[in-house]
Amino acid sequence: QVQLVESGGGSVQAGGSLRLSCAASGYTYTSHYMAWFRQAPGEKREGVASITPGGTTTYSDSVKGRFTISQDISKLTSYLQMNSLKPEDTAMYYCAASRYWYGYSRSLHEGSYDYWGQGTQVTVSS
Repeated sequence: QVQLVESGGGSVQAGGSLRLSCAASGYTYTSHYMAWFRQAPGEKREGVASITPGGTTTYSDSVKGRFTISQDISKLTSYLQMNSLKPEDTAMYYCAASRYWYGYSRSLHEGSYDYWGQGTQVTVSS
């Protein structure tokens, strides 16, 4: 059974940084595609970053240049480094994984992922 556990959320002032981690278990990490999503209260879940087993990344326009997704395959862990945080980045952040690749155009669509973590809250104050 695949399990994803996020950590690293918290409260930070605008302009600050946070690093989220997603620890995976229950599968061969190299065969999975990973992504980070976020959901603010009253809003739809939004894909922010994805990474292939080979390390190719995609980002939403809203975080491009500020967020960096990475992975440590030996630790079965993916990371989301978030810099220059803004109040509008405030949301619950979720880690997701999939065994299948649906193409770059769908890499930030939640329907492309089968496994989800419980989420970690990020709050950015102005």
